[in-house]
Amino acid sequence: MPRASAAAAAETARRILDVATTQFAALGYAAASVDEIARLAGVTRGAVYHHYTSKPLLFTAIAEEQQRMVAAAIVDATTRSGPDAALRDGSHAFLDAITQGAASRILLVDGPAVLGWEEWRRLDAEGPEQELRAGLREAGASPVLLDALAAALSGAMNELALWLAAHPDDAEATVRAHSALDGILDAVTMRS
Repeated sequence: MPRASAAAAAETARRILDVATTQFAALGYAAASVDEIARLAGVTRGAVYHHYTSKPLLFTAIAEEQQRMVAAAIVDATTRSGPDAALRDGSHAFLDAITQGAASRILLVDGPAVLGWEEWRRLDAEGPEQELRAGLREAGASPVLLDALAAALSGAMNELALWLAAHPDDAEATVRAHSALDGILDAVTMRS
């Protein structure tokens, strides 16, 4: 019986997380209601708090999952890339992944405010930034410049992602964003 209970608890926690992700992405953190999340998940408010303790910790769990998904998209895009292409392939995969679904609102808009800058940076450092640093190393970035390049490129890509997210359904904006990213990457890798 404990296995069924553990499986049912995991299923409930997953359902809450999925519903909350949708709510936070659609409404934003401030407007999303734990009561509405519980209702849509088919559970009580107490069940939400049992699994996630608080609204901020529920959001943190979602942000962690979104960061893992973005990092996984980068890894997937670079698995078959050679050293010269990995930075470019991973950067484009980042831009696509963070501007699709819930990621941009949760990670770029609400994330820094809800999580706090330090926690937001920690989550980024454990996910997409690790992949960025690996790509920079593979592209031959100077170890002395690695921290500065990672910060500059990460900041540029986050701003580009915010700009792109403000232009949903605009295919031309997507083309321009990816072209701008290529220009940035050319500069970073000293290509002309």
